[in-house]
Amino acid sequence: MEYFTAAPESDDAGKRIDVYVSQYRDDLSRSQVQKLVEDGKVTVNSKAVKNNYRLRKNDIIDIEIPDPEPLDIVAEDIYLDIIYEDKDVIVINKPQGMVVHPAPGHYSGTVVNALMYHCKDSLSGINGCMRPGIVHRIDMNTSGIIVAAKSDSAHKSLALQFAEHSISRKYKAIVTGNIKEDTGTIDKPIGRNPKDRKKMAVVAGGRNAVTHYTVLERFGKYTYIEAELETGRTHQIRVHMASVGHPLLGDDVYSGAKQPYRLSGQVLHAGLLGFIHPSTGKYIEFVSDIPEYFEKLLGRFRQNQF
Repeated sequence: MEYFTAAPESDDAGKRIDVYVSQYRDDLSRSQVQKLVEDGKVTVNSKAVKNNYRLRKNDIIDIEIPDPEPLDIVAEDIYLDIIYEDKDVIVINKPQGMVVHPAPGHYSGTVVNALMYHCKDSLSGINGCMRPGIVHRIDMNTSGIIVAAKSDSAHKSLALQFAEHSISRKYKAIVTGNIKEDTGTIDKPIGRNPKDRKKMAVVAGGRNAVTHYTVLERFGKYTYIEAELETGRTHQIRVHMASVGHPLLGDDVYSGAKQPYRLSGQVLHAGLLGFIHPSTGKYIEFVSDIPEYFEKLLGRFRQNQF
């Protein structure tokens, strides 16, 4: 059973519960969400509701999604770059090219396969057999820090922090073009691309999405930035930067251009993650240096070697 928690924002007040949840989890259709609501799998403030329930400020929504068809997900002895670990959480530095959890086409070699081997039975079971311990994810071709939960109580605590956007997340990226302003904020709603459901896009009626960015270095053709997420939507930084004419270097999904330098995907690194520890109640923060390929690109650009 996959479990997650959502905390509606002020502009969500008045929305029907089925509409909100289908927007919150864009991988679920509205009819799927309505079935979950009818089956009592969606609760508001710990109480069952009907599909026509209208959201109110400060509502807390809990959603349970039944397990998919069981698959034999095997523990694999794969190296993990572990930054921190205790009885509640494990924080790792994921390399570019590694998938977070099993999915069609990727049933082995994932972070989950590696965690199952390393942690044995000490992983949260809230998200079922496909995603044990997984509270959030980053794209396969995005490198950097993710946290996994080793207990159900830790999972619930982290899930609520993600839902309330109280998690600190900063990314390093190289985007195409020259960003003239030193800082900026992109506040545009994101949802499924109506023309291609495999992609996300800035769309009217999408979920609120806010990205703050700061220019670190300019190279004329490219700009090195730090992006801080106020929200955490699927492909948020990639979609937002493309929407203002500065798609990420290496992003073959949202740039629409041939990618140079033989890159394996977007040049994007989750460099900072901070959250309230589920047991101690204290804020903890972790930082990860950009990977070698990223550093080499910067060195090349600093020497004007385009």
